[in-house]
Amino acid sequence: MNAFIQFISDNLQIVYILILAIFVGVEVIKSIPAVLHTPLMSGANALSGVVIVGAILVMLHSDPENYLALTLGFIAVVLGIINVVGGFAVTNRMLQMFKKRK
Repeated sequence: MNAFIQFISDNLQIVYILILAIFVGVEVIKSIPAVLHTPLMSGANALSGVVIVGAILVMLHSDPENYLALTLGFIAVVLGIINVVGGFAVTNRMLQMFKKRK
């Protein structure tokens, strides 16, 4: 735990940038019209796929005794998969709205 607190205090500017990026991302996404949601969701799915591959590669190259790296990699893989599956479900549902009914 002390190592984590030391890492945060050593990289405080990076933490501030991460928090600022989260707020900027939320504001940008809030202002996007619903018509653009489907193409953006496809892009987000592709980006989440890259995150999944990256997390798997990090887990493969990490030391088997480094439980922090393995845990964070596992969490990244799980969250990336949930994001991809949810994105495809939302995209499919939105595309169903535009199909003509018989």
